[in-house]
Amino acid sequence: MPSKRFSFGMHIVCPVLIVLTVFPMLWAVQASFRTPHDIFEPKPWAVSPTMANYHVATTDFPIVRLLTNTLLMAAAVTAGQLVLAILAGYALVAFRFRAQRLVEGLIAISILIPQQSLIVSAYIMTARLGWVDTYIGLTLPLIAACGFAVLLLRRQVAAIPPSLFEAARMDGARNWEVLVRVVIPVVRPMIAAVTIVVFISNWNEYLWPLLITTEQTHSTIQVGLQLFQTQEGSQYGPMMAAATLATLPVLIVYLVNQRRVTAAVMRAGVR
Repeated sequence: MPSKRFSFGMHIVCPVLIVLTVFPMLWAVQASFRTPHDIFEPKPWAVSPTMANYHVATTDFPIVRLLTNTLLMAAAVTAGQLVLAILAGYALVAFRFRAQRLVEGLIAISILIPQQSLIVSAYIMTARLGWVDTYIGLTLPLIAACGFAVLLLRRQVAAIPPSLFEAARMDGARNWEVLVRVVIPVVRPMIAAVTIVVFISNWNEYLWPLLITTEQTHSTIQVGLQLFQTQEGSQYGPMMAAATLATLPVLIVYLVNQRRVTAAVMRAGVR
């Protein structure tokens, strides 16, 4: 009987949470079609829909450049973190060394430390290397913050039966061959899930690009949205249009990897 009540309550709570989660995005989308006089109207839809906001966002605003910079940054950081996480996760499982527990503990602690508390030292180091307002300075410090991805993939690698590793080594496979032919195919769903999490996290990164970039040529879309706020006032319609366009790459990445993410979650639940 308690399980039925719990199930009934979840069926009520879940739709409410979905509405609360989706409402801001839906409001931003419909606000992108509103006129300046209609932007603050308390109606759930645009009274006089217009595409003028998208015209302003794509012509008077360097949205293509900013989206390209953001895509390059998010893709480079995601690829770098995945490479480090796969190698580190495999190494922590396949090799045994004295300081292994210490290394795993330090990786876990790195997740608990707020990145904002390290941003001053990261900026000073990046500035001394001459990487301010460069793509290297924009991406490399973010690649180093891969502790979350390392722990996730390390857990998935540890769940692989040891017999698979032993069989591969008995066949004469080297360590890198075991990684490529055994580990990566098995943990591929989790790699897809980590890809989405890391990509979205870096796509929405605001503070570091704000500090490290001084020109629009290397800035990101999150920082560039402030260009719609001028001394004459804020252009809310074009801002919502640019924000709507900025969500499309994230949505595409999720749709492409949706099945693998579902498979990773279900496999993790079974284990």
